[in-house]
Amino acid sequence: MNLEKLEQAILTVNENPEELKSAHNQKAVYEIVEGLDNGSLRVSSPEGDEWVNHNWVRQSILYYFQLRQIETIEHGPLSYHDKIPLKNNFKELKVRAVPPAVARYGSFMEENVVLMPSYVNIGARVGAGTMVDTWATVGSCAQIGKSVHLSGGVGIGGVLEPIGASPVIVEDGAFIGSRCIIVEGARIGKEAVLAANCNITASTPIIDARGEEFKTYKGYVPPRAVVLPGVREKEVKGGKIFLSCAYIIGERKASTNLKTSLNETLREYNIAS
Repeated sequence: MNLEKLEQAILTVNENPEELKSAHNQKAVYEIVEGLDNGSLRVSSPEGDEWVNHNWVRQSILYYFQLRQIETIEHGPLSYHDKIPLKNNFKELKVRAVPPAVARYGSFMEENVVLMPSYVNIGARVGAGTMVDTWATVGSCAQIGKSVHLSGGVGIGGVLEPIGASPVIVEDGAFIGSRCIIVEGARIGKEAVLAANCNITASTPIIDARGEEFKTYKGYVPPRAVVLPGVREKEVKGGKIFLSCAYIIGERKASTNLKTSLNETLREYNIAS
């Protein structure tokens, strides 16, 4: 796989959409999506403490949609009508997939991932040992780290457009409580703990209440932070309203096992889940 040539093919189509008709460029699109599916490529990758987006890889997914035709997809007793086939090599990947878990072709799961009845979209990557619990969804291009727990009903947002937008990133060891929503390219740091029902967007104030003075993050939860959903007061013409936010109320202790339940972690701070 020559990455420079693949990238150049996508850039050529970006400059002139008619170039997507070229057999050479179509082959490049299919090869890139195949790389996403087998894990040799990814839309975003860690470099030190930062993440680097590979926009040409994500652009290839959009071109893949253009090239594919809608067809009937038979998957055991289930039938679908879509452009993108489903993954069916879970045994080869050493992934446990509980019916009716669905992962689209072009997504990748590392070894020992557990997919309860859940959904993983194209371009997403799920790290080794991660649990994607019942009715959790991992959106297109989201990057989920190793040994993460996405609890029941968690919604991890996807992104394909605009191409410059960042995907959602959940780093290694994070625990995401039930019904949390993480969207708009938000990043959850390593081993952070989010209590149930936290909504994290690019603009959600994440208020660090651990010190004498509050510090506010947006779109980012620091490593090992313990986070609760909350509200904040805002003055408007008609009076006061209360807007959604999140509060960092503590830090996960280094001695805390990564498999420790959310309830046990919150009890350290006398917080009910």
